[in-house]
Amino acid sequence: MSSNTSRGWVAIAGLGPGPAEWITPEVTAALDEATDLIGYAPYVARVPARDGLQRHGTDNREELGRAGHALRLAAQGHRVVVVSSGDPGVFAMAAAVFEAVERGEPAWRELDIRVLPGISAMFAAASRIGAPLGHDFCAINLSDNLKPWELVEQRLRLAAQGDFVIALYNPLSKARPWQLGRALELLRTEFPESVPVVFATAVGDEREAIDVVPLGEARPERADMRTLVMIGSRQTRLIARAGGAPFVYTPRSVGAAS
Repeated sequence: MSSNTSRGWVAIAGLGPGPAEWITPEVTAALDEATDLIGYAPYVARVPARDGLQRHGTDNREELGRAGHALRLAAQGHRVVVVSSGDPGVFAMAAAVFEAVERGEPAWRELDIRVLPGISAMFAAASRIGAPLGHDFCAINLSDNLKPWELVEQRLRLAAQGDFVIALYNPLSKARPWQLGRALELLRTEFPESVPVVFATAVGDEREAIDVVPLGEARPERADMRTLVMIGSRQTRLIARAGGAPFVYTPRSVGAAS
């Protein structure tokens, strides 16, 4: 971060999916310098408390409020880390902070604001099973809190028609119990039912569970709020292994595997 510690700054940092060893040294250094920590309360709780660090945990769906709070503190000279799970630029706090900058005080545009990358859930999940993201892929947020469900369905359909591997973030929650089931139904009309589907839950901690099933057998009940669902493309392959779960990979060139 800035060598001038008397000047405030904002670092928007990714904590990765869970394990401490997946937090980058750059993020660790920013946390060590910070005077204030802001984020969704469960993510703030992942950062150890220390003297001189003020913790500001908030409830879900308060992204713009958090962002404005961080920018106001930085304008007052505080060193602020805004934490996200995974990577802060993937369906997380980086976009919220820049949205607040655009809407907010003109002076906020001159603040020292940096985005510190982290390991996104789709990369962590992919690493556990092989190389499913070896060719073209996309990520779609199944939450319709900030966009109409009709747009979600359009993007799912077009991604399947384009034969992308599709990583589904936020597949369901208590407030959104039906969206994943509808998404799987839609994808079955576009993909062969043999296409592999990966359910990766709580990757990196003791509750980790990863299943690979054909699209025709994929059921929404397998997922929860900590699940990343990955739909293979028509090119995605399974390599069977007698001693464990199959490797899943997507060849680097179309038609390379048979």
